[in-house]
Amino acid sequence: MHTPEALAKHFIAYNVKFLGNTEVDQPKGTEIVKDAVRKLKFQRHIKKSEGQKIPKVELQISIYGVKILDPKSKEVQYNCQLHRISFCADDKTDKRIFTFICKDSESNKHLCYVCDSEKCAEEITLTIGQAFDLAYKKFLESGGKDVETRKQIGGLQKRIQDLEAENSELKKQLQVLEEQLTITQVPPGNGMSPKTPTDVFDMVPFSAMPPLAPLQASNGSAPPPPARPTEMRRDIFGAEPFDPFTCGAADFPPDIQSKLDEMQEGFKMGLTVEGTVFSLDPLEGRC
Repeated sequence: MHTPEALAKHFIAYNVKFLGNTEVDQPKGTEIVKDAVRKLKFQRHIKKSEGQKIPKVELQISIYGVKILDPKSKEVQYNCQLHRISFCADDKTDKRIFTFICKDSESNKHLCYVCDSEKCAEEITLTIGQAFDLAYKKFLESGGKDVETRKQIGGLQKRIQDLEAENSELKKQLQVLEEQLTITQVPPGNGMSPKTPTDVFDMVPFSAMPPLAPLQASNGSAPPPPARPTEMRRDIFGAEPFDPFTCGAADFPPDIQSKLDEMQEGFKMGLTVEGTVFSLDPLEGRC
């Protein structure tokens, strides 16, 4: 159906719908694949009722194996090496269904892959059969060395696929961490008042307040002065402080008052010091 160069140096591609894969007990058998097809069809009916569509994939067939890729991103989803494929068949009652059984390289389990090939199931089966014939001829020509080379290439491809998946997961985790860091940071200008600066003693500096303007009374005149408290506070020795506005002549005893009067008269008449007369004027503060 295809030239040997097309399968040996390149690949043959088919666009199909991928129903999925499931584990089987045996590496080959018609009844084995029929049970796998019924199982996967039932699962697809359930997913279709939930609104999920059957994904479309691209099959790449060559002498090295069968690859299942995403048709847009070309990302390899499954890489089934040819020497691990043990059975391949199409459904004679349904020309759309194509299946093959491949042994998984990690779990060593036999998995049956089922595809809906838009009435190309028989052609895909013959293409894989032609790839097997070409691979067997190259095996005889190389004395078995080519098989080991394909195994090493397949192992390297699987390693690359695992590293790409790990890299994609790390990118997702990095994106989540960046989003969390952006949320935890407080953006500027969020309405919070700035902190008041303090001095070296961690105290808020004094800010002078403007003087309070006197309130006008209802009739337009100045308000009366505040009333003095009736009870005088005492100092640390228990004595009442001297208030020149409240004390008068009647506040002192007669003997003390007479002494004060004499002293006041003496200041008015003048003082004699070493024969010199000084006249002291207490109101003007000069003599």
